[in-house]
Formats: sequence, structure tokens, C-alpha cells
Amino acid sequence: MKATIVIWKPVFESCLAIKQLCELSEWWLKTAYLQYRQPVVIHSSPGVLLPKQDFVDSQGQLRFAAKLIEGALDFKAMIDNETLPVEYLGGKPLCMNQYYQILSSCRIPGPKQDSVTNYSRTTKPPIHIIVVHNFQFFELDVYHSDGTPLTADQIFTQLEKIWNSSLQTNKEPIGILTTNHRNTWAKAYSNLIKDKTNKASVRSIQKSIFTVCLDAPMPRVSDDIYKSRVAGQMLHGGGSKQNSGNRWFDKTLQFIVAEDGSCGLVYEHATAEGPPIVALLDHIMEFSKKPELVRSPMIPLPMPKKLRFNITPEIKSDIEKAKQNLNIMVQDLDLTVLVFHHFGKSFPKAEKMSPDGFIQMALQLAYYRIYGQTCSTYESASLRMFHLGRTDTIRSNSVDSLNFVKAMDNTNMTEQMKVELLRKAVMSHRSYTDMAIRGEAIDRHLLGLKLQAIEDLVSIPEIFMDTSYAIAMHFNLSTSQVPAKTDCIMCFGPVVPDGYGVCYNPMAEHINFVVSAYNSCAETNAARLTHYLEKALLDMRTLLQEHPRAKL
Repeated sequence: MKATIVIWKPVFESCLAIKQLCELSEWWLKTAYLQYRQPVVIHSSPGVLLPKQDFVDSQGQLRFAAKLIEGALDFKAMIDNETLPVEYLGGKPLCMNQYYQILSSCRIPGPKQDSVTNYSRTTKPPIHIIVVHNFQFFELDVYHSDGTPLTADQIFTQLEKIWNSSLQTNKEPIGILTTNHRNTWAKAYSNLIKDKTNKASVRSIQKSIFTVCLDAPMPRVSDDIYKSRVAGQMLHGGGSKQNSGNRWFDKTLQFIVAEDGSCGLVYEHATAEGPPIVALLDHIMEFSKKPELVRSPMIPLPMPKKLRFNITPEIKSDIEKAKQNLNIMVQDLDLTVLVFHHFGKSFPKAEKMSPDGFIQMALQLAYYRIYGQTCSTYESASLRMFHLGRTDTIRSNSVDSLNFVKAMDNTNMTEQMKVELLRKAVMSHRSYTDMAIRGEAIDRHLLGLKLQAIEDLVSIPEIFMDTSYAIAMHFNLSTSQVPAKTDCIMCFGPVVPDGYGVCYNPMAEHINFVVSAYNSCAETNAARLTHYLEKALLDMRTLLQEHPRAKL
């Protein structure tokens, strides 16, 4: 009997752990996303800025969009056939579940809590995408009746038909409703789908594999701010007078291709983190470089179906209010792209330091130099070593990082001491990162403890009422490393009114950064943080180069 208990105890504990992790994954989905009532635009959905393409007209735009769609369908085939190579981290396989959530899915607004519906596992999975042009939505079938996907040539022909039948821009931008506060949008949504035609059109958008937004060119700006403005286009569409109405922000995946060569993506965050999205983009960008081997036979294809909306005075009023709210949000967002050209991840690697830890310490130093203090810092850590794992928090500010930033400009400290403190701070960050990806960080455990208490109707532990806990959870720096093979960059808004959002993609010889802040906060300024970040990176390099490690 004892032997049986000994054998089954670990199994029981592991089953309990799996149950708790699945519960936490559900709790996280609800608390971080579905119950979060701020607009998904800026506050939740990340944008991705891809390298500018060299076309400058609608023909080039449609050709590129067609190739992009073909590449996305090629990736979808790997998901459908379950032939997507399993990813590994430190020799351990990662949970691939997020890849199965990003296609044919959509967030649906609810009065107090939203939901996410995935249509890819239904008996009749969708075979269409949605194409939006001039605020008008079209249903485009991308598979033939025999199940084979349309080729890029055939998709191009269909996109031309859509383009030509949507030249008028005087349509109501129905998609702008999805930019609103979630409770406001939920109310407008229930009103919108009372009409049968509207309901069918909305269902078609929700069921689609993904959306492609064919955008109007962005207003011309000087080269030095071009990338920052384009990042804004990917994140929010530029406002009601630009391309924000050319979206359905509840849709999980929306590819954006503008007439001026700017392109990227915005995605609804509830179903997945950045890395699976970037892996999909890397595949598409590689695929788009492949030449067409044979020209496709030009068989007649049916006209893509235009989705109709009946706009009542009440819906019109909802659209006008959404426009006003969105424009306030867009005006308030302060966004700066920094392409740091001086070095990339190869430099810290040559110094035997974690590139991510090095960048995080530069951020700590930049913040300290501006404010004379450090702040609570969030960096996302992947929990995909676990079934249904999402993220935990790497807390980048530590006693070691504080010691380093205080020492850096202290003339009483020797340069060698500063080098040692920098190395120690980076090592400390690496150590916490390893703990976080192994499921040994504190934040999700504390969240589970709090939510378990709420679910069990017992009093919430006192730690959650403590001022220090509130300060620790107020992330003035919300950061994320999203590495990609493609020379792209992800961006998102700050998570607190007086904070910054910082996303970066470290390439071999340069680093792409996007820093966001709110104009309504007098204390924050995205351009100032990028200036101090650039200086911090250069100062840290100088420090290391002038005091090389002794070769053993």
C-alpha cells in the first residue's frame, strides 16, 4: 500500500499542478484581457511595423498583399496539418497552443466581460478572409472548391475587383466602433446586430481566417519622424481622418498594407503573445521573396462579396462618438521609433553578457538618469515550457541594477568597479529570467493566490492590501523583447498613465526600439527616454571597451 502511495503521489501532484496551471491560464485570459474594459486599441493590442516596401502605387500594393495572403495560407497549412516544427528553449519543447488560436478567431464584446470565439475547429472551418478598403468590408474566398488555396496571381485579380468596387470613401467607417471602451462597444454591438444584414456581415468578419487592410497612403512627413508615424498607423490607424476606420480591431490578425509601401500588422492580444505572431510574419516575409515558378491559369473567379451594413441614426451617433474618443486617444499617444545603429546583440554577446539583460540595464540607467530613481519594471517572460503557459514577469529592477545605475555617474567609483557592477546586474537579470521561464517568478503565483481567495469566497491575503504591493504592481516601465528574423519592430502603449511602453528587437548589428508614453502626462516623454537610452547604451559600451576582461 505504501509503495502505491509513493508511486502515485508525484502523479497526483503533477495532475494538480496541470489543473492549477489550466485554471491560471483561464484566469489570466479573463483578468488580463476579457474583463479589461479599456479600448483594445493602444491599451492592449500590439502593432508590428514591417520594413517599408518599394512599391508606390495601388498595383504594387495589391501585388504585395496577394503574396502576403499566399504566405499566410502557406503557414496556415502547417498549422492545419500539424506539421509546424515544435519550438525549443534551452533544449525543452514549448507549448504550441497559441499558434492554433490566432487564425479564424475573434474577440466578441460583452457587457462586463468579452469572449473569444475560434472557428478553425468547427465542422465547416471558414475558407474566406476579409479585405477592407476605404472603410468597406469584403468577403474573399481564398480556397477553391477542391480545397486548394488560390495562388498569388488569382488573389491579385480578386483584390483588383475589390479595389475597383470600393473607390468611394464616403462610406460610414463601421470598423471605428471596435476602437471604443469595451462596455460602450458592447452596447453599440448589441444594437448593431439587431439588424439581420448587419449581424450576417459581422459574423462574416468574426469567422474569417484573418483580415487584410488595404490602407490609403499616410500623410507625408519628414524622414526623421516617418517610422514613428508609421508605427502609429500599425497600432491605431492614425485616427478617424486616416485609416482607423479601415480595421476591425476585435479581429485577432489584421495585416496592413498601405499604398505608399508601409506595411505591418495589428493583433488582438487575448489569444497569443508576440513570438508566435512574429514567427508567422517571418514565414510570410521569407515566402514573399520567392519568385512565382509558373503563371496561374486565369480561371474565372466569383466576385468577392461586399458586406452590407444598415446604418440607423443610433448607429451613426455611436460611430461619431467612437471617432471623437479615438481621436483623443491617438492625439494623446506619444510614440518614438529608435533604430540604434551603433551596435546590435553581437556586442554584448562578445562580452559574454546576455543581450536582453544588457538592454534592460541600459533602460534602467536611462530611467534613473531622467528621474533620479528606479521604478517598477515589467518584462514579459514566456511560460511556454508549460502546457497553455502565457507569460510571467521578469522584474528587471533589482538591488544589483540599482547599485549599477547609482554607480555609473558616481565620480567616487572606479571604472573597474562600475564594470563589475554592470556585469553583476546583467547576471542577476539573467538569473531572474531563468527563474521566470521555469515558472518560479512571483507575479503569476500571487495572482493565482488572490483569484483563488476570491473564488473560494475567503478573505484576500493582507499582502494585496499593502501599499508596497500597489507600488510593485505600478509598472512605469512595461517592456518586451520580441526578437524576429525580419527587421521589424512591435509596439504597444504604456500600461499606466505615467509610464512608458518599450518594445525592442535586437538584430545582430543594430537594435530596433519603439518607446510609447502619453502626452497627457507632463512627466513622461518618449523622445527624451529614447535619447537617454541611446546614451546609456553607448556609455555602457565605452565602459566595457575601455576596461576589457583579462584573458585567461
